Amino acid sequence: MDEFLVILKSLADETRFKIITLLLSHDFCVGALARRLNISEAAVSQHLRVLRKAGVVKGEKRGYYTHYWVDRETLKKVAEKIMEIASLTTQREGSCLKTMSEDCCCGKEG
Repeated sequence: MDEFLVILKSLADETRFKIITLLLSHDFCVGALARRLNISEAAVSQHLRVLRKAGVVKGEKRGYYTHYWVDRETLKKVAEKIMEIASLTTQREGSCLKTMSEDCCCGKEG
């Protein structure tokens, strides 16, 4: 699956989105995230596993605990890709929205 889609899917979950929001303000360990989100440490660990696999979150062992933070470069690349998609040139013809390079789904040519 496309890396971009894997990242978007990882961010689509409400709890994972909350984790990202918290980690953007401060590095946290699993226990601290669990307390702030009022969910189990096991649940946080599972969410972090998904986020780490997608490359959105990184972790570093500090003593006994692993502290996590957001890979901001990954988020910036995703934001750029979304902006690129949003700025694709489109035109309206009748009731159909189409790109300049594709024929309309209703059979009208552009």
